[in-house]
Amino acid sequence: RTDYCLRLPNHLTLHTMGCYKYMEEVWRKKQSDVLRFLMRVRAWEYRQGNKLTRISKPTRTDKAHRLGYKAKQGYVIVRSAVRRGGRKRQNPRGAVLGKPKHQGINHLKFERNLQSVAEEKCGRKFSNLRVLNSYWVNQDATMKYYEVICVDPSHQKIRNDPRINWIVAPVHKHREMRGLTSAGRKSRGLRKKGHRANGIKGGSYRAAWLRRNVLRLKRYH
Repeated sequence: RTDYCLRLPNHLTLHTMGCYKYMEEVWRKKQSDVLRFLMRVRAWEYRQGNKLTRISKPTRTDKAHRLGYKAKQGYVIVRSAVRRGGRKRQNPRGAVLGKPKHQGINHLKFERNLQSVAEEKCGRKFSNLRVLNSYWVNQDATMKYYEVICVDPSHQKIRNDPRINWIVAPVHKHREMRGLTSAGRKSRGLRKKGHRANGIKGGSYRAAWLRRNVLRLKRYH
């Protein structure tokens, strides 16, 4: 019996993809038959449940691990559903008792994105946890569904892990309420760097404007 071994030249080396890379490629093709069927079935399942549901493991394992999730004690995944669309102004009978400039009711948009709203809903419900990050999993005509990665700051596995125990500090309580998560920073316009970010240096365009337009004089005692 002779075993044949195929030897390829260096420029024809076979590169194999890992498991997570395959999963990433599948999720990139959201119009494929496989993902359209999966998402349609899951959207029906999500509609039957609560708006906030704790789940045992992430739906998108590769994405969750890329955003900081670890399959160990102290990490929690929560699926959060938010209603799509703009934010109607909360005025009784649509009556704005003021100037015509402020009389718009229907075509207004909320300042933050829906992903940030999903994180906030999760942070209010699971107030003993810290929101680390979140990612999109599904949507239908009326709802968008995100999975939020939460961390238990009281758990010893978290407190003893030098890669995540920064989140235990009290300054990180309710990060999602203050625009400190990735989705919150995006809605604040902080994804930019370099000369494109000149208008938001210091945390926001208001902070940048204030710093440049306030006269500060040194005090002498």
